[in-house]
Amino acid sequence: MNKNGNIGVTSENIFPIIKKFLYSDHEIFLRELVSNAVDATQKLKTLASVGEFKGDLGDLTVHVKFDENTITISDRGIGMTAEEIDKYINQIAFSGAEEFVEKYKNDAAAIIGHFGLGFYSSFMVSKKVEIVTKSYKDAPAVKWSCDGTPTYTLEETEKADRGTDIILYIDDENKDFLNQQKIQELLTKYCRFLPVPIAFGKKQEWKDGKYVDTDEDNIINDTTPAWVRKPSELKDEDYIKFYHELYPMADDPLFWIHLNVDYPFHLTGILYFPRIKSNIDLHRNKIQLYCNQVFVTDSVEGIVPEFLTLLHGVIDSPDIPLNV
Repeated sequence: MNKNGNIGVTSENIFPIIKKFLYSDHEIFLRELVSNAVDATQKLKTLASVGEFKGDLGDLTVHVKFDENTITISDRGIGMTAEEIDKYINQIAFSGAEEFVEKYKNDAAAIIGHFGLGFYSSFMVSKKVEIVTKSYKDAPAVKWSCDGTPTYTLEETEKADRGTDIILYIDDENKDFLNQQKIQELLTKYCRFLPVPIAFGKKQEWKDGKYVDTDEDNIINDTTPAWVRKPSELKDEDYIKFYHELYPMADDPLFWIHLNVDYPFHLTGILYFPRIKSNIDLHRNKIQLYCNQVFVTDSVEGIVPEFLTLLHGVIDSPDIPLNV
């Protein structure tokens, strides 16, 4: 099967629009792609739990790798068939590029999430993107490729195991992302509490006067942060330890509240009452907003009530859009 086609958008200008209007937030491409990989993994676990997937789950770690030209995000989740690629990747619902630009010209961040453009954020930093994927279903592996125009290719390929590899060929303007420290910073910022292990590089050990890589994956995230656990499972030391993970330079908090609200919307989190020494402390540490354990923002003005802005901690809700 070889297929050439046009991505289902109403204007050929969609990719320049993505690059231009998402440019100020172009680092979020990594958040979006890693989140997608985690979603695919979680879906497979759900299918297994209800008996629709009977195979061996095996290692479900999401891997992020890079070389001098590319960044690759790999998962062993549900994968996609050729038909699903066509449905979820090739069709983007737009009412028209002009209306799109006019509506969001002053609010670049609102594009992501609102139109389901998470995957397409990859084109903010890439001159070409490839998807190599194999579904958990009995279907051939396929390779999708696009160079930032509405034209794509889709063909059968070889892939040993289920799951998806997203390969980004980073463009010349964004080569700074091909840097271990930069990628580590972004993964720590956005992905450090995701519910599936995220591996980036190898753990290191001190040997013969220098740090060398070991064979063990470097897992960058805590899959069960304090706020997703039951209060009965946590001691005071656990709450204080988590507080210092969020705010390493802060003094111990006075006390805290563990949140679990189901109505009128679902919300979990931990709010800490800090020790305040000066006016500077009032603005140094902020509440961090998460959506399903994905970091969204710590600019909470206008999102949480003003009287809560003096507190520290985490609020997590699936009702918080990724574009707040």
